Amino acid sequence: MNALVRYSLRFVLILPIFLLGFSSIANAETVARCGQGWLERIDGYPVLHLKGTPFEMGYQHGALMKRHCLENFDYLLNVRGKETVKLGPVEIQPRIVIDGIVATQKKFVPKDYFEEMDGLATASGIPRNDVYAGNFIPEAFHCSGFAIMNTATRDGTLYHGRVLDYAIDWRLQEHAVLIVAEPDGKIPFANVTYAGFIGSVTGLNAEHISIGEMGGGGQGHWDGVPMSFLVREVLQATSDLDTAIDVFRNNPRTCEYFYVISDGRSNRAAGLACTWETMEVIEPGSSHPRLPHPVADAVLLSAKERYEELARRVKANHGKFDAESAIRLMDRPVAMQSNLHNALFEPASTRFWVANASVTGEPAAEQTYHAFQLSELLKRKPSPEASEIPYSPKP
Repeated sequence: MNALVRYSLRFVLILPIFLLGFSSIANAETVARCGQGWLERIDGYPVLHLKGTPFEMGYQHGALMKRHCLENFDYLLNVRGKETVKLGPVEIQPRIVIDGIVATQKKFVPKDYFEEMDGLATASGIPRNDVYAGNFIPEAFHCSGFAIMNTATRDGTLYHGRVLDYAIDWRLQEHAVLIVAEPDGKIPFANVTYAGFIGSVTGLNAEHISIGEMGGGGQGHWDGVPMSFLVREVLQATSDLDTAIDVFRNNPRTCEYFYVISDGRSNRAAGLACTWETMEVIEPGSSHPRLPHPVADAVLLSAKERYEELARRVKANHGKFDAESAIRLMDRPVAMQSNLHNALFEPASTRFWVANASVTGEPAAEQTYHAFQLSELLKRKPSPEASEIPYSPKP
């Protein structure tokens, strides 16, 4: 079955947090500026700084990442989106499925998100309906994640890892970008994502909350807020674990998803198992029919041999994990061959590490991890000599 309509539960692991030193950025250059936004490269990794109203942030995104937005959405919607795939007994084009999802979910989506997508469309030149369709694609693919704490780590530090296993052949890794967003009146956050997407599946905010999602089943239950917008709401609107959990409790949900949310201030984390009808909170070390190997101060959600290997690794090194060894938990075969990106968060310090699949298709787990710290990224300023793209929205 095509990856766009394939649903598979991967894994989640949860452990705690400690502060490490963080070296200054050695190799960074400003690429361009637009309004309050700017694009830089840090050790070769694109970092997009967005700031302002929803429309302004979308415009900055579309202007500064225009080529990547155009190429990404053209391939997703006009190449892969028009391929015929089998959906149950019916063969259908994914674009038709996505357009149906947009029509169903539009009434559940806050207008700010449509204003941001409209800004992106204005600056990039991508038709507005294509921007909408592209941003609802995450509703049709599902992923993985983990976190660890207290007695499970060397000094109690909370580490939250996330493995995104999805469709390397959809070429998203060619358009990988780290977005550092400062929306007006909301919490700043980092979003590990791809050009053109305004929602999130992997992120950390300035209030020390991190989150990642994993996909399950329930295909066709679209009457609710799209998963990627719920995740973003956690990032831009919550400052503690309980409030973050309430985002999922208090909003209409769509098909089955699993989440790991971590709170660096309280050194707490939890897993969520959500469907359109039910929601379970999974505490670290708790027993569950899907979790046959509970581990103290850990939440492990996965499937088949990946779960077995993850549980084995955590048990074997329980109490010894630091950042480097926590990253190794995401090595294959816990990560699949389709491993698109990996991220490890240390929410208390706002440090994190990100790896993406290579453009030639090797999984993220086998690539270089780039180190960042959100608190430091928020202090950075663009070079005044950098070229400026005018902010000139159409009336």
